[in-house]
Amino acid sequence: MAKSYSKSEFHNLMEKVEVVDVRVKNYLELAGYDKWARSYATVHRGWTLTSNIAESINVALVSARELPIYDFSEEVRLMFGRWNCENRQEALYTRTDLIGNFQAILQQNEAYCTRMKVIPASEYVYTVHDKEKHFIVCLKKKKCSCYAFQLDEIPCVHACTVLDSKNLEK
Repeated sequence: MAKSYSKSEFHNLMEKVEVVDVRVKNYLELAGYDKWARSYATVHRGWTLTSNIAESINVALVSARELPIYDFSEEVRLMFGRWNCENRQEALYTRTDLIGNFQAILQQNEAYCTRMKVIPASEYVYTVHDKEKHFIVCLKKKKCSCYAFQLDEIPCVHACTVLDSKNLEK
């Protein structure tokens, strides 16, 4: 449910949860869908749907927690500076245009392009037929009716299909 792009997909999954245990549905509803579900998010959360980064920072600062607040803040500043420097050095030697997950998704989307049909409606708006379903893609607004394009902020499979049909780079 957390990764659902559309509210209808979210609610279909929520109905399955309700069948198993209504208490879980009530708990999730009480927590607020906007705090954990992609389709209800009021801000862009990207692909990070975990608290792993907070846990990593917490572990790295175990010894610093005993320091006075000023010294603790300085330790946090130095740690982030060190991490940024290390990551910058690693990024200099990265051969892909995007980080691994996004590059893999674009490559997968490109592979699926061949089985879809594109019908232009205007210079920027296209209909993409995928088996029995169709999706509306607007390149100018970077939107698709599957919602993946606007939520992930990278071209979805339908947008990739349109770009491929126009011989444009993704």
